Amino acid sequence: MAFQTYSLFVLSVIMISFGHVENRLNLLQLQNDIDKLKADFNSSHSDVADGGPIFTERLSSWTERNEKRIILSQIISMYLKMLNNTDRSKAHVRNIAEELQTLKESLSDGSKKIEDLKDLTKLQMSDLKVQRKAVNELFSVLQKLGDTSSSHKRKRSQFQRLCKC
Repeated sequence: MAFQTYSLFVLSVIMISFGHVENRLNLLQLQNDIDKLKADFNSSHSDVADGGPIFTERLSSWTERNEKRIILSQIISMYLKMLNNTDRSKAHVRNIAEELQTLKESLSDGSKKIEDLKDLTKLQMSDLKVQRKAVNELFSVLQKLGDTSSSHKRKRSQFQRLCKC
């Protein structure tokens, strides 16, 4: 039962965050399809609860809308990868995959950001040429960081002036 609630929660967060819930009927249809998928995967098996949730726990630390787009695009990709290895002749599998594909397309900027992050982890920081380039860009990077933090400080101070706390 907890897994059913968990799956609906993840899908609901994804859809609601990006305005893809036109009406409750669509979500209810997806819930029925997800219930069938759960039966396919025997998700009521006792090992499902082992180790806690795999996606929802990660969502809680991504608070800003643009941040959520990044993590949700990756989560959707993981679901699509899983469904690609599932029997696509079943209508409920196709319906879920189609909805997820639509959501993924609306999150294409999040997917690009994920690729940027992956590319960063591949940089060979021990390579002298990479080090030289990095040093040349250091001041610009710090400026951008300063711009970002100063805009947050401005927003915070504006809020404090407006707030009668």
